Amino acid sequence: MTRRTTPSNSPAGNVEDDVRAVDALLRRLHGDARFAGVSDPVGGLVRTILSQSTTNANSSRAFAELTRRFGSWDAVAEAPVGEIARAIRSGGLARQKAPRIRAIIRQIIDEHGSATLDFLDQVTVEQATDYLLQFDGVGPKTAACVLLFSLGKPVFPVDTHVRRIAERLGWVPPGLSDARIHNALGDLVPVKLRYRLHVNMVTHGRRVCRAQRPDCPTCPLTALCDYGREQEGSGL
Repeated sequence: MTRRTTPSNSPAGNVEDDVRAVDALLRRLHGDARFAGVSDPVGGLVRTILSQSTTNANSSRAFAELTRRFGSWDAVAEAPVGEIARAIRSGGLARQKAPRIRAIIRQIIDEHGSATLDFLDQVTVEQATDYLLQFDGVGPKTAACVLLFSLGKPVFPVDTHVRRIAERLGWVPPGLSDARIHNALGDLVPVKLRYRLHVNMVTHGRRVCRAQRPDCPTCPLTALCDYGREQEGSGL
């Protein structure tokens, strides 16, 4: 694939122009949708951990059952791991996620006296990110989702859909580590566009730019997309 606009081989202004153009096209297609996040940062962290390696529907059911069964994060911290695992079973990987969730909540309570992450609103984005990344099972995407959706911080989470679209557009080379792609796209996407563009790229990845059988013929990004133009040229 011939890469047209990447941070390493194109003027920064050209790449940012493409980012703004993609944002405008996706906004026209998908609107200004807001993600139904969790305003409580601890809840947002738990919800995002549950979303790992499963569908949104499954993780939503798991989170709803967890909060229904225990009622508070203090109760989750005191519960046997097996009970937590049973509550989140619908989300998948319950045996791995349950001990991680309990350990994280216990550590937060031990360090801060209660199950709250509200203090992250008083520190820099870098400090908040570093704090979240210390927990087992929390990577750059999970940390960024908590900061964006629960704390309103101007970060740009990169999930599997965002990564796929960014690679196909030629914004980043394929195969970057999670940390490197978050840094690269965080530098590319203007602060004011980060929330909307993230949400719309996720929506676009689910509906149009799918991993298998992407709908390139109907995609409004084709003229800006290395992958889309390649498919168009091959007649696929």
